[in-house]
Amino acid sequence: MDSGDRATPTQIASATPLTVLHHKLVLLGDASVGKSCMVVRFARGEFYEYQEPTIGAAFMTQTVSPFPDSPVQIKFEIWDTAGQERYRSLAPMYYRGAAAAVVVYDITSRESFEGAKRWVNELRSSHNPDVVIAFCGNKSDLAEEREVPTQRGAEYAQENDLLFVETSAKTGANVHHVFVEIGQGELGKANKEEAGVAGVVLAEISSELVSILEGKYYSSNSICRC
Repeated sequence: MDSGDRATPTQIASATPLTVLHHKLVLLGDASVGKSCMVVRFARGEFYEYQEPTIGAAFMTQTVSPFPDSPVQIKFEIWDTAGQERYRSLAPMYYRGAAAAVVVYDITSRESFEGAKRWVNELRSSHNPDVVIAFCGNKSDLAEEREVPTQRGAEYAQENDLLFVETSAKTGANVHHVFVEIGQGELGKANKEEAGVAGVVLAEISSELVSILEGKYYSSNSICRC
């Protein structure tokens, strides 16, 4: 490249050392909505028809690249909490300090949808109000048994400033995608705030890379950002 040429965003990103951000993320939702199946699908690319119920909480990690051309990756440190009522009192121990949350309901269960709304309220009232929350309707492969219309979930998410997506842990539809969108949302926040945001360990990012990330974050429309 001649000295007078301007570097492209891709060239700038490729010349920047890899940066890994560590995000604590928690999954919340009632029992049997498929939280554990979602985590296993995301972290291992596997699905088990009969998943043992979580006792207390389970921990997994997985890394994503929110923006294809950037050298920034996010390593999600995921706490999959138990949905049974007898474990509910333990939930604050796991979502405390989380940078993001996925609140899951089962599209074939109106009761789980109402339960998911209660989880959102609890998270917002007792945790960082700016935490990035994805409101996730799981089991989209069971469309014929649907009890919660997509529009209903989308409207609730819009009213409460949540990301919204419907997923299928069984087929894998949108599972990886929702974590990528959460990562994009977190990078958008991290580029505007100090490095001490709860749940985020932010390494140095050059001013050129910040511009790249912000430009791509605001143009992202791959999930309904309701």
